[in-house]
Amino acid sequence: MLAALGNGVKGGKWFSLIDKVYRIETLKAAWHKVKANAGAAGVDGQSVKQFGFWAEIYLAELEQALKSGEYRPEPIRRVEISKGSGKIRPLGIPAVKDRIVQTALKLVIEPIFEREFEDCSYGFRPQRGCKDALREVDELIKQGYTHVVDADLESYFDTIPHAALMRQIEQRISDGRVLELIARFLGQDIIQGMRRWTPVGGTPQGAVISPLMANIYLHPLDRQMKRQGYRMVRYADDFVVLCRTAEQAQAAHEEVKIWVEQNGLRLNADKTQVGDCRQAGQGFEFLGYRFEAGQRWVRPKSFKALRERIRQKTRRTRGENLVKIIEDLNPMLRGWFNYFKHAQSVARLGIDGFARRRLRAILRKREKRPGMGKCFDDHLRWPNTFFAAQGLFTITAARMSASQPR
Repeated sequence: MLAALGNGVKGGKWFSLIDKVYRIETLKAAWHKVKANAGAAGVDGQSVKQFGFWAEIYLAELEQALKSGEYRPEPIRRVEISKGSGKIRPLGIPAVKDRIVQTALKLVIEPIFEREFEDCSYGFRPQRGCKDALREVDELIKQGYTHVVDADLESYFDTIPHAALMRQIEQRISDGRVLELIARFLGQDIIQGMRRWTPVGGTPQGAVISPLMANIYLHPLDRQMKRQGYRMVRYADDFVVLCRTAEQAQAAHEEVKIWVEQNGLRLNADKTQVGDCRQAGQGFEFLGYRFEAGQRWVRPKSFKALRERIRQKTRRTRGENLVKIIEDLNPMLRGWFNYFKHAQSVARLGIDGFARRRLRAILRKREKRPGMGKCFDDHLRWPNTFFAAQGLFTITAARMSASQPR
């Protein structure tokens, strides 16, 4: 994409970009990405499937609206999802057509910023992900960077200052039409139930461009920490700074604290901590794992979240047959294991037994017998081998298979 934009750069700023955004080829590519991601309908009630029936017409209308400057995004539908422990996370759902325009915009401007992002940033970037960030943390700990600043930005996505973010974007983009489009997305009204309001800061989690906006705003922090010689690993708003000594860690914490305050953000004082991860009780949590006492563990919240997802898929009132339920469970269990297979004692967390117990409770319910599938007779009637024969994925079997020499 940068090669295609090569004629539109002057003095490090990119201009004449809006025509690349509304080009029908860009909009079609964006539509295919939105279609693949599916997702819920926005405030207009139009689903991805419904948009697909008349996609060519709708895309032509978007092209014309963007070209003429008449395009206006719909308000964002806001829902709340549980984070566990009684906490909730707001999630913004743009209309399908707005998701397409945001994706087209991202396709055009992301390469401009991607070429400058630091290597310490792993979140929502091409060819990078959680496992890469975790490998980097592992390697740094092995190299002796064991004094860690575990930083938590309080409500980061909801508090990014719009004006300061736009100033950073303007350092690389001078196309007024594109800047106006970004500003419109940042200023989209939010609707939740009967309430409607205009945000004065932040970028909604769930919007296509939000991760890119979040990375752009924290890029100066990445650059500053690198310039000061610190080893930081960041995934979106979740980051740690790994140091060789306690004094360096305290200095890094102060550096982060000052930058955050100067840039209109807040550190969560209760969750931000500094410690020596070799010592029990001084570990840190990062991307679902807990690093402590020389080991990598599954974070308790990650374990609880998996159990809750198993519960949701194994309700006793679920009307599908056992094979169908197991087919629904297996991808989730397999994906969880593949992510956490390097954790200490992952096979001893009781996940396999919990899943089988939930399935036994379903089988009891269908025989009109109350109970939770815990009694010895249920184990005799439906032993572990019964579920294995039905194809149920188990952490224990996967762990054993992974440990076998190849």
